[in-house]
Amino acid sequence: MAVKVLVVDDSILYRRVLTEALNSLPGVEVAGSVANGAYVVSRVRDLRPDLVTLDIEMPGMNGIAVMEALRQAGLSVKVLVISGVTVSGGKLTLQALQNGAFDFITKPAGSSLEENLRAIREELSPRLRALAHRIEVQNILRSGAALEPRPAAPVARTWSRTEPPPAPGNGVKAAAAASPAGRKPEMVVIGVSTGGPKALTTIFATLPGNLGVPIVIVQHMPPIFTQLLAANLSAISALPVREACHGEALVPNQAYLAPGGKQMRLVPDSASKVLQLSDDPPENSCRPSVDYLFRSVANHFPGRALAVILTGMGDDGARGLRLLKSGGSTVIAQDEASCVVYGMPKAAVDAGLADSVLPLDAIADRIVTLVRGTQP
Repeated sequence: MAVKVLVVDDSILYRRVLTEALNSLPGVEVAGSVANGAYVVSRVRDLRPDLVTLDIEMPGMNGIAVMEALRQAGLSVKVLVISGVTVSGGKLTLQALQNGAFDFITKPAGSSLEENLRAIREELSPRLRALAHRIEVQNILRSGAALEPRPAAPVARTWSRTEPPPAPGNGVKAAAAASPAGRKPEMVVIGVSTGGPKALTTIFATLPGNLGVPIVIVQHMPPIFTQLLAANLSAISALPVREACHGEALVPNQAYLAPGGKQMRLVPDSASKVLQLSDDPPENSCRPSVDYLFRSVANHFPGRALAVILTGMGDDGARGLRLLKSGGSTVIAQDEASCVVYGMPKAAVDAGLADSVLPLDAIADRIVTLVRGTQP
């Protein structure tokens, strides 16, 4: 069954580009388009799309107001935000993501219609595939009576260093089930992509200000957006959060977010751990890349980090996690049910790299437990 999409944009040019790009993707049907936010609720009610591509900066009724109108009307539909790379667009986009938008893409600024069409198609394709998979899973779960009986899904849980590893078949690979015995972590490193702003908000709203170690984060986002995200997280967190600067030394009880468009690594310098930013090529089509950061931590600080892999498309982070695990670091993966897209955590779990597989709202407590060396 095709994913039905409603295109919402006040620009006739972008409505045309989005419609053409979407129609070129397999398994996607453009059900209609709207030029004014005031008409979105009625069109969603009539067309029942699976997804709304929503221009966040529209005159009169912007994307945030449209999302609120849909919520008040009781209409459940996934939202993909279309944003300009501007401060105002970035602020609205982050607000939309924290309010439940599926993901976002930025409007291309190519020199030709063909170039813009190609750029948007490349951005839309993986997101529509991920959304189609999520819809398929939800439909299967809703029609459970038509399925053959299956064992109940395992309940995500934590286990302590002193517990024996969970038995095979409980949803976590046995080879990685036991948390490695060793020293308490000296830092927390986090990798996240699609669904990240809301996931990070959930975690940072709960973490204590006296955690005792620094936190280093890679979130797949372009420039401007990461600076705004850091400010948003800092506003709701007891831990200060800021965009990382080249050459700064890590200090406890501070979180550092990789700037969009830069690779970030961690290196030793005398008795310090120092962040370095670079224009090195993208990895896994990402800059910043989770693998790039995790690999540097594994190489220079083996066994001294707690790694957390959160919601996101693709498998960025999996190779770095393998290196971290081989050096004795502990890995937490977000569970499927609480992910917007179960891609990056799935790659870690399927490879047997996760020591704990947890729902999002349990991750902050698990971080505190491991960092402080207390039992859960």
